[in-house]
Amino acid sequence: MNILLIGSGGREHALAWAISASSLCTKLYCAPGNAGMAEVSDCVALLAEDHQAVIGFCQDNDIGFVVVGPEAPLVDGLADSLTDAGFKTFGPSRLAAQLEGSKGFTKDLCQRHNIPTAAYCRFSNEADAMAYVQVQGAPIVVKADGLAAGKGVIMAETVEEAGTAITEIFSGKFGDAGIEVVIEEMLVGEEASLFAFSDGTHVTAFGTAQDHKRVGDGDTGLNTGGMGAYSPAPVMDEAMCERAMAEIIEPTIKAMADEGMPYRGVLYAGLMITDKGPELIEYNCRFGDPECQVLMMRLKDDIVTLMLAACDGTIDKVSVRWRDEAALCVVMAAAGYPGSVEKGSQISGLEVAAEPGDVEIFHAGTKAVEKVIQANGGRVLNICALGDTVGAAQRLAYEAVSKIDWPEGFCRWDIGWRAVERENQPS
Repeated sequence: MNILLIGSGGREHALAWAISASSLCTKLYCAPGNAGMAEVSDCVALLAEDHQAVIGFCQDNDIGFVVVGPEAPLVDGLADSLTDAGFKTFGPSRLAAQLEGSKGFTKDLCQRHNIPTAAYCRFSNEADAMAYVQVQGAPIVVKADGLAAGKGVIMAETVEEAGTAITEIFSGKFGDAGIEVVIEEMLVGEEASLFAFSDGTHVTAFGTAQDHKRVGDGDTGLNTGGMGAYSPAPVMDEAMCERAMAEIIEPTIKAMADEGMPYRGVLYAGLMITDKGPELIEYNCRFGDPECQVLMMRLKDDIVTLMLAACDGTIDKVSVRWRDEAALCVVMAAAGYPGSVEKGSQISGLEVAAEPGDVEIFHAGTKAVEKVIQANGGRVLNICALGDTVGAAQRLAYEAVSKIDWPEGFCRWDIGWRAVERENQPS
C-alpha cells in the first residue's frame, strides 16, 4: 500500500526508515520530511494544519495508510479528519490526544481513577499560583498546561525560580500553552519511558527507553526536547514493567474508553521510579523523540503490522519482538539550543560517520541545498548505534559523532551514563 507519514523530525526519519523496510509498504511519502527522509521516501510540501490539503493528497495518490508522527497535528484533530474522510490513520483522536495536549486533563484523569502521579494543583491566574508556591515551598515543578515542544516544564529548586517560571508562562513565553499552569510536587527517583500500543480496548507493552532532558553533561542546564536516549532502560526490569502496565497504562486505557475517548495508537508514559514504585510524570500521545530512534533500531517485527493492528482492534493478536542488543542515540544540536539558533550552517562527514553497520544517522532538523546538508533547526542530527551493551553502543555512537564536521553543532558526551555505570558495577 502507499503510506503517508506526517512530520519532519528525527522521530519521523526513524519511522520512515522502519516503514520503508516493511513488506506492506509499496511507496512512502513524507510531509514535509527532511533531507534524510528524502533518501527513503518522496517528500511532499504539505502543511499538517491544512487538513483538506492532506486529505486531497491522500485521494490523489491512493494512500492506504497515514501515520501521524508529531503531537501538534494529533491534538489539532488531524487523525479525526482523515478517519472521517475514509483513510486508515495511526494516531489518537483529538479527544484522546488531550492526554498530551493538556497536562491538567491528564492529572485530573489520574486523580479520578487512582493512577499514581505527583500531587498537583491547576491555576488560571498568576496570583493564585504564586500563593500556592509560597505555601508549598521548593523544590517544585511548574508546567505550562499545553504543548510547548518539550520546553514548558521548569524544575524549580527555589521559590524564586518557581515565581519567575510562573510569571514567564502567564506572560506568554509558551504562547497558548501557558493559558493555564500546573504545579506539581517534585518526584524523586529514576526517570524512564514505557511505551504501549493500544487499539482502544486492548493494550500491549512496546518497550522501554531512558532519555536525557537537560541540555548539559551531568544533567545540568535547561530542559530540552531530549539530548539523547538508550533502550532498554535497565531500571524497567520485567517486574517494574508489569507494575507500570497494571497500575498506570492499563487503567488509563480503560478510563479513556469508559469516558468515551478510546485511545488508539502509541501511548508514551514518562515515569519516575520512586521508592513507592512507578509514578506517572506525563503522557505523550506519540512516539518519543529521541526514544523512537532507539526503539526502531531494536525492533525486530514489522512496524506497519503493529500500527495497523492498533487501528483494526487486533493489537492483542500481534507480537512485539526485540533485538538482543542495546541501542543508544546522541542528539547533535545547533549552538544556542534550547534557545534561539542560527540556521544554515553546513554539515559534512555524515557518509563516513555512518559507515559502520551498526550505526544509523537520523536527520532531525536538516535541509539539502544543492546536495549540501545544512542545519535547519534546534535539534539537527541523531547519531544512533547498536551494541552488545549500552556501553558498547555508546562507544560506537560517539566514534561516529567525532567523524562529523559541524563546528556550529554540539552534543552531550554522557548519554547513557546511568546504564554504563550499572554495567561497570561488580556483579
